[in-house]
Amino acid sequence: MNAFCYRYTDKEIKELLSKLTILVDTREKENQHILQYFNDKGITYESMKLDTGDYSVMLPANPGLGIIRNLYFPVAIERKNSLNELVQTIKDRTRFENELIRSQKFRFLLMIEDPSGYENILRGNYQSKYDPKALMGSLKSFETRYGFTTVFIPKEVAGHYLYYEFYYFVRNYLKGFSSSLSRKGGLNDG
Repeated sequence: MNAFCYRYTDKEIKELLSKLTILVDTREKENQHILQYFNDKGITYESMKLDTGDYSVMLPANPGLGIIRNLYFPVAIERKNSLNELVQTIKDRTRFENELIRSQKFRFLLMIEDPSGYENILRGNYQSKYDPKALMGSLKSFETRYGFTTVFIPKEVAGHYLYYEFYYFVRNYLKGFSSSLSRKGGLNDG
């Protein structure tokens, strides 16, 4: 059941989605390529401190359509700019696991900017002596334990991936396909 008491028309959903705002954590670094994509495509984004992930999404208030306050959706994407950054993150198990614990009320994705990342893990193509089997075992154990997915993508499409991941998450929520959200904690308004 959707948290809203409304059934939006396709036209209303299109209007709401036209105001979709990507939230970018203020501590996110080396993301000019993503911000440039947003700027080039006219995608609204806002910098703010996020407790979980590097990116999230919200719909600004729209009283005419029944949204009287900004709606913050329980979805977050943690971005790693390389496989090397992922390895360092996994090696710092306590900090990473704390982030994953905080992510339990969210649909959480781990996005690695390395299109051959999976293969590079298997081959040990990274700047660490971390054993490839141990690294893969840690990553897959974390995924299973905390219910998230890891995606490996080219840096050049990171902005596109972020935007459309959030766009369709919100779109499906507005259309009433929100059963997974109700299990993960629902929406927050701010």
